[in-house]
Amino acid sequence: MRFCKTAFASSTVKAARFARATARWLEGVRCKPYRDTMMTRKLPRCILAALLTLAGAASLAAAIELSREQGDRLERKIAEINKSASMQPVRPKKTPVSELEANSYLNFNLKEKIPRGLADPQISLLGNGNLGGRVFVDIDEFKRHRGSRGIMDPLSYISGRVPLTARGVLRTQDGKGEFQLISAEIHRVPIPKRLLQELVTYFSRSQDNPRGINIDEPFNLPAKIRQVIVNAGEAVVAQ
Repeated sequence: MRFCKTAFASSTVKAARFARATARWLEGVRCKPYRDTMMTRKLPRCILAALLTLAGAASLAAAIELSREQGDRLERKIAEINKSASMQPVRPKKTPVSELEANSYLNFNLKEKIPRGLADPQISLLGNGNLGGRVFVDIDEFKRHRGSRGIMDPLSYISGRVPLTARGVLRTQDGKGEFQLISAEIHRVPIPKRLLQELVTYFSRSQDNPRGINIDEPFNLPAKIRQVIVNAGEAVVAQ
């Protein structure tokens, strides 16, 4: 019991220090307001990118049970979407994807493809285009690459796995996508978009894209998808 109290107190102190450091940093940095953002990737990578760019709201009910079965269901739907895209001409089709299917797919089917340093992703489909999610980030892994930036750096006050959350609005039309970031937080402390971009860049790098994803860049929807409609608890993919 004494250990639990000590650990909790230590975590609270670190979160408080992080909050104060973030506030000081924001005072000294002229941050641009969040604006519309977009990305260009294949379907699975779009989902992975969304984890970092959306990761927010973390309001996913703990009672929802993820399963391999639900993940496989979405995998079959993705195969059908790709099959439809290969047809000439592409026949109009709408494919519903539930929040449970999306999260099961992330945690079972894509588990081995999630970048090192990220864990336990969750996405929330909130309706009216609003998306949220949460992912645990290994800050030590990130800091080994980034290096220390002095006492004014908020990340100097946290370590280990921390929850990164964010929220935004997805707008899609005519095969184009756009994500507008509303907020991002670590340990429930708001962080600037500039810091979020650093994290996104680091964890989204690949051989095909060594510079990582720029959350301000536009993206084309894959597989001849015309629109993705985000409703509460469900997204509808329209080809």
